[in-house]
Amino acid sequence: MTGAISFDSTRKTAEVGGLTFAYHEAGEGEPLIMLHGSGPGVSAWSNFQHNLPFFSKTFRVIMPDLPGFGGSDLPELDEVYTIAAAKKIASFMDHLGIESAYFVGNSMGGAVAAELAALHPDRVRRMALMGSGGLSVGIFQAEPSEGFLRLFEFLEDPTRERMIGWIKTMVFDKNLITDELVDERMKNALAEGVLGRTKAIFGSLFNPKNQAKYTPLWTKASTIATHTLLLWGRDDRMLPYDQAHFATRWLPEVELHTFAHCGHWIQVERKSDFERVVLEFLTREASVLAE
Repeated sequence: MTGAISFDSTRKTAEVGGLTFAYHEAGEGEPLIMLHGSGPGVSAWSNFQHNLPFFSKTFRVIMPDLPGFGGSDLPELDEVYTIAAAKKIASFMDHLGIESAYFVGNSMGGAVAAELAALHPDRVRRMALMGSGGLSVGIFQAEPSEGFLRLFEFLEDPTRERMIGWIKTMVFDKNLITDELVDERMKNALAEGVLGRTKAIFGSLFNPKNQAKYTPLWTKASTIATHTLLLWGRDDRMLPYDQAHFATRWLPEVELHTFAHCGHWIQVERKSDFERVVLEFLTREASVLAE
């Protein structure tokens, strides 16, 4: 791709299994799929727009809106969302002719990438997961965490004040909370159908019928052989830092990189460091194979 990277220049859609997938694509090379988190008003672009120019210099970067988020359709959920989404991402890869890819996953996106690695190990070459959901259980903090509590409060009463309260749990540096950011998130979160889809997604995670047939991801961590880089903000109030150590103990091939003075949005608060560490990890495989 030539020219400036923008929302419009990278935006694409695909029909996969009767569902519309909206995504952004830029760059050439080996495929890198970046999966965003689950906060109100989130999309691939809102999560990773500032990282796309960096990674597209090395990879063919594909940033899908996960099913039910952004411009992507939400399927009927008869199982927990992370499993359903992982299966849809596999179908999306088939549509694009991608047999395997590198993955970056943020929060719920990390859980989706890890579920895909558990379901289809050959499809995930390496994965870098930031404050990942699913791979850990809380040991010391209250449940739900402060971040989830503020998120659920917003979904029940979506006011600007509650949006600001939730965003405050995402970052260590409160100077990042600008009117522009809040306005964008409010606009996206209150768009037609978004709140209903978001509630359905979280509802699937707690539905007893779904839970009865679901093996929690963290109980399968020791079977996921994919080389994994965990990135965690020491001051994460969404998925607190102790969860990083649970996942590190059980994943067979894992590295942990901790960022001080950093919350849940590592790709924003520690942008350059995040990009440097992830690039080194993802490209290390090629160097090893060449030796």
